[in-house]
Amino acid sequence: MNAQRRGKTSLFRSISVALLATGFLVTWVGPVSAQADKQAARELSSAFSAAAKEAMPAVVSIKIEKTVEAEPLMRFNSQQGSTDPFSPFGDDFLRRFFGNRFPQRMAPQKRLEQGLGSGFIISKDGYILTNNHVVGDVDKITVELQDGRKFENAKLIGTDPASEVALIKIDGDNFPVLPMGDSKNAKIGDWVVAIGNPFGLNETVTVGVISAVGRSNVHIATYEDFIQTDAAINPGNSGGPLIDLDGRVIGINTAIFSQSGGYMGIGFAIPIDMARTIEEQLKAHGKVTRGYLGIYGQDITSDMQELLQLKSDQGVIVASVEKGAPADKAGLESHDVLLEMNGKKIESYDAFRNEIAMLAPGSSARFLVLRNGQTQRITVTLGERPVEIARGAAQKQPQSQEALGLQVQTVTKDLAEQFGYPLGEGVIVTGVAPGSPAAETGIEPGDLIESVNRQAVNSVDEFEKAVNGAKDNKVLLLVKRGDLSQFVVVKFAR
Repeated sequence: MNAQRRGKTSLFRSISVALLATGFLVTWVGPVSAQADKQAARELSSAFSAAAKEAMPAVVSIKIEKTVEAEPLMRFNSQQGSTDPFSPFGDDFLRRFFGNRFPQRMAPQKRLEQGLGSGFIISKDGYILTNNHVVGDVDKITVELQDGRKFENAKLIGTDPASEVALIKIDGDNFPVLPMGDSKNAKIGDWVVAIGNPFGLNETVTVGVISAVGRSNVHIATYEDFIQTDAAINPGNSGGPLIDLDGRVIGINTAIFSQSGGYMGIGFAIPIDMARTIEEQLKAHGKVTRGYLGIYGQDITSDMQELLQLKSDQGVIVASVEKGAPADKAGLESHDVLLEMNGKKIESYDAFRNEIAMLAPGSSARFLVLRNGQTQRITVTLGERPVEIARGAAQKQPQSQEALGLQVQTVTKDLAEQFGYPLGEGVIVTGVAPGSPAAETGIEPGDLIESVNRQAVNSVDEFEKAVNGAKDNKVLLLVKRGDLSQFVVVKFAR
């Protein structure tokens, strides 16, 4: 009995010791963990401070001036016999109503517009990267450094509106330089620091993370591959650097997404890899020339993959090839699927388009092409990209095609001349029913339907036969508008 009691006592003592030990650990682990968290926060804060301190001397404030003509003002003329060369009525007419104090338009007035932006020095001899919308089309550029030095009439080396990159220069040497990073290694979640002069508040630093990479279709520039960040970017930040925690620039702050005009947590920066390629051309030639292939392509959707009987959605499908363009001369065709370029897989049309543009005219692009289920290799010698001109489509009176909600007509000589399409190729859309499947996909009167489910259609009968033979109540149409063709999947009910 005593032994049993002693055993229980020993057990309770062990439990008590264990609980005390646990309490001891809880008492001490908490503060240790909190200290570790504070230390980690201090280290991160120190990293921000060190990065900003290293970069700040090379970040500049840019002030621009432009003289514009203001609307002419009206004044009352009190002098007899004066004339107003801008008036369509003449003095006699005006005196009937105003006497000798009739209103007279003054000569056009000039007004000085001023703006602010940011930039950063990339070479000891004073080259500065910034945005096109900061320094493009201005009369005077003034650059001010962190140390107070001011350089009036900075030289504009060149701008590239298509990418929003600009290069300017100040005279001197041994300027502080911002080290270059590698934007292709930027990852979602990485900490970044944005530096600039928002609202004229010099040397402003904001921090955040990269929230997306390779962002396109933002409609800021023609060629887009933006780094998206939640680091606060506001008016005046444009042209300033986006840097990593090592103080290296990985992007040029360019724009914000905002419904109010202020910061809403989404900013965009041009990747420094793209900017440096453009900067080299601006420095050498004062302008940018881009490679030109001469196709219009699209990403492959799941519906296209099914209807085209493709094994995957990888690559870019060629919707149209411009006649006489490098792609046409090399033998690329509509419906080809471009899988690789120069040994690298093609992931998306936007990225592919940017890569073509970054290649020099005259260089070779080697493609792995999927055509009719078979792969082949085609090499294209790129041309120089011409000026792009958008063309609209005319509209015609609507009729009815029950299944798709559109009306088509065989291309006659008159229609071919009117719309500029080849005679005997495709059927022209002459009407689209509002709210119909065709309308929902964006088809418009004046569009030319070249094929249905990869079958060329050159008459209304061929079109109806192809649509009636479609399975699963959906068709893949190749639709041409102006000079551009595009694949469209239309789902419909019979």
